[in-house]
Amino acid sequence: MKPQPTAQDVLDAAVAKINGQHRPGQAAMAEAITESFHSGRHLLVQAGTGTGKSLGYLAPALIEVAAGRTDRVVVATATLALQAQLASKDIPAALDAVEAVTDRRPTASILKGRTNYACRLRVNGGAESAQGSLIDAAELAESLRATMAGQPEPADDAAAGSALGVEVLALREWAETEHERRGLADRDDAPSHTERAWQQVSIPVRECLGIQACPFGDSCFVERSREKARAADLVVTNHALLAIDAMHGRTALPEHSMIIIDEAHELVSRVTGAASAELHPTSIERVGRRALNYLEDDLALDFLESADALRNALDGVVPERIEDPQSPVIDAAQTIRAAARRVVSELTNRDKDDNDRKQAAAAVKEIFDVAERICKLDEHDVIWVADSDRTGRDVRVAPLTVAGLMRDRVFSDRTVVMTSATLKLGGDFTGVAASVGLRGSERDDQPVSSDQQAASRQASVRAGEHAGAHDDLEEGIEDDLELDTDVDQGPAPRAEGPLTWRGLDVGSPFDYRRQGIMYVARNMPRPGRDGLSEEAMAEIAELVWAAGGRTLGLFSSRRAAEAAAVYVRKQLPKMTILCQGDAQLSDLTKRFIENPEASLFGTLSLWQGVDVPGDTCQLVIIDRIPFPRPDEPLTVARQRAVTEAGGNGFMSVAATHAALLLAQGAGRLIRRGSDRGVVAVLDPRLATARYGGFLRSSMPDMWPTSDRELVIGALRRLN
Repeated sequence: MKPQPTAQDVLDAAVAKINGQHRPGQAAMAEAITESFHSGRHLLVQAGTGTGKSLGYLAPALIEVAAGRTDRVVVATATLALQAQLASKDIPAALDAVEAVTDRRPTASILKGRTNYACRLRVNGGAESAQGSLIDAAELAESLRATMAGQPEPADDAAAGSALGVEVLALREWAETEHERRGLADRDDAPSHTERAWQQVSIPVRECLGIQACPFGDSCFVERSREKARAADLVVTNHALLAIDAMHGRTALPEHSMIIIDEAHELVSRVTGAASAELHPTSIERVGRRALNYLEDDLALDFLESADALRNALDGVVPERIEDPQSPVIDAAQTIRAAARRVVSELTNRDKDDNDRKQAAAAVKEIFDVAERICKLDEHDVIWVADSDRTGRDVRVAPLTVAGLMRDRVFSDRTVVMTSATLKLGGDFTGVAASVGLRGSERDDQPVSSDQQAASRQASVRAGEHAGAHDDLEEGIEDDLELDTDVDQGPAPRAEGPLTWRGLDVGSPFDYRRQGIMYVARNMPRPGRDGLSEEAMAEIAELVWAAGGRTLGLFSSRRAAEAAAVYVRKQLPKMTILCQGDAQLSDLTKRFIENPEASLFGTLSLWQGVDVPGDTCQLVIIDRIPFPRPDEPLTVARQRAVTEAGGNGFMSVAATHAALLLAQGAGRLIRRGSDRGVVAVLDPRLATARYGGFLRSSMPDMWPTSDRELVIGALRRLN
């Protein structure tokens, strides 16, 4: 009897397809994921850079589908970049491999949030933009004619409007072409455009009329993408849509029994973001102006004045957490809630066939929901006043923790695999596991026999037969406009028993001790609140000089990055020092890659989002331990909650946050087997503080030193 194909067979075929090489860590990962699929035990697998994580999980997932042992697998990523890599490279290779091994080719689909697709109603001028009046076809044509004829515009605003008009017209033509060829009108495939232009051809979730009510419902791009996902064996989505699926009763994603969460170190942050909201006076005014035509003057005025009430309340308080129900901000939120309730009632009681009216009502209902949540001052939420350089002051609300949500709505009735290069913080998986609701007492790393796996699989199948299918999300706007502020739109499965999980580190193909040096500037002054010290800037300049450029500078603030760039440019005028903010980050990164002797200085987006193998990056400088701001309300609230529960709030929240970023930042240096270089941390606390060992054990295991001259010599020899 011919043996059944295995995940390793698929993995070997896929690696051969891309002319790769066998990696023990990748094979161990595939084997562990297969075991989790069969046993139902959740898996946290740390796979270092270069392991080949994508094929490591695609091979076991797709062989399970091909063998008929599971109906569908969902893969969730944090970034669009990884989605694109999976769609264009890894998934096709894996599908080819499965077909070669099993003679069956599974299907795959990418599923994104609604605003990533063009809206046919808005493209055809049938809906008003929430960002302002939608530019109609005549205005667009006139703008285009004026631009092509070289006519002078009367003002900068007119020029901007003309440019916007050209962009929107191009997007509309592209969307119609997509419709004709039965495409998806995915934003990533659209002509070059600005955010404002895209807002003219897409629609927020709340304002969607639903497939039944929309005149273009039968050709909706979003519905088409969902149809493809429902028919696919493998669905790739993002963390935010996974969070929405959890919050809204398993209605955003097609039915599935397995989830693989890639870039899992980002999961809690992305889920927190999806579950957060804000109220801004300007947003309320914008929505109010949109509803003016449908309201009596007194009611419209009350709603617009509620925005003034919020603005005045925000101006009268300091930016901090709000816990007092007598706070003027809470009073203002109550005023907004009352006015929004009356406006929604008025807008939904008449002219139910008026689509613009429905969408205005939906926008007001969203204001109502956020105001209602703020007014509740729920103990599970954190509410605070924040300042933004771009938009001014607003009031925000976020969950104190997402662990309960993840445990009850994601891990309770599906097998979940989490993977990343950074899941062990302080040398252990416990912190990351706790952040998603998995308890240390539930950890079980013992091997599971084949018989045990088969028994678990049969139990899972029987449970699935009795569970019933979830209904698809009803997008109809009439249901959304009911004044029910619960986030959940359906029953949530509860985790009544233990959720067994396993932690596995499959290592890295890199020899970090041989390839990299971890330099901690032990004698440097401790970082202060006044920015970079003179000693730190001098150290940066000398390190960059010794490296001949080739430096990625990771800074804790934009001010520090800019100050360092100014100083190094002055000290080393012949070197190219690029700084975040000088141009678009994508352009700066491209220049950094193309010019090996250039250096790039920047902040958080560089800590995790830059992949620069080779001689271009031989030195990574980290100016200080990236603790969250000590006055950041959500961080403070989470630390206090841990402390009150008997834990160490600082270590569980602030130190864990810093460990994650340090691991990611230091991981920018070694991206392939031939890379060499130095990670220089200019914060002596990494060597001297009691928490330093926890942080160091989270970073790649490079050869450690505090000998500055040794490091200078090593960098010069690399040139």
